[in-house]
Amino acid sequence: MTTSELLSEVKQITENNLSILRSRFSGLSSEQKNWRKDSNSWSINEVFAHLNSYAAYYHHAFIRKIEKTRFREPRENFISSPLGRSAWKSMKLGNMNNIRRKMKTQRAYNPLFDSSLVSGDDVNTFEKGQGELLQIIENSKQINIRKAKIPISISKIIRLRLGDALLFVVYHNERHVQQASNILEHPKFPKN
Repeated sequence: MTTSELLSEVKQITENNLSILRSRFSGLSSEQKNWRKDSNSWSINEVFAHLNSYAAYYHHAFIRKIEKTRFREPRENFISSPLGRSAWKSMKLGNMNNIRRKMKTQRAYNPLFDSSLVSGDDVNTFEKGQGELLQIIENSKQINIRKAKIPISISKIIRLRLGDALLFVVYHNERHVQQASNILEHPKFPKN
């Protein structure tokens, strides 16, 4: 794919996530945001707290890399690395917007294990973070997103190409926005 196609796709998905967020989650009560179908499931606040914890790591890494990279010359084509392709494909939703396979979340990013991740204002924090992500995507146009590399959150040694990392983060966001939407659809979800 071309660099412009990749950046256009991540921008479009991020804008779609923002649209869903504003239309479906902005008017929810505290009870609705904190409702869980069972003790092992996440609430809407917990879903967005999880995303916010990843954003705290990745957005900082993206901004820093874009500012400091020596690869200032953008390239027309982007080629994923095998590791990068595997990472973002594992996050991508299925054709029916379904979550194809469940993933185990690291304890550090799991609000069931670390309740301090949840602020109570997680939906609004996520919305602000998506605005920041749109600016990161725009700034990525100024560098070579194939040569610039980002350490992944679980290992500073393993690095993804910036383009692959953007796809990973955006598909991860999309996946969890769908998860939060599924919570809204649950038959026992509180009406107000």
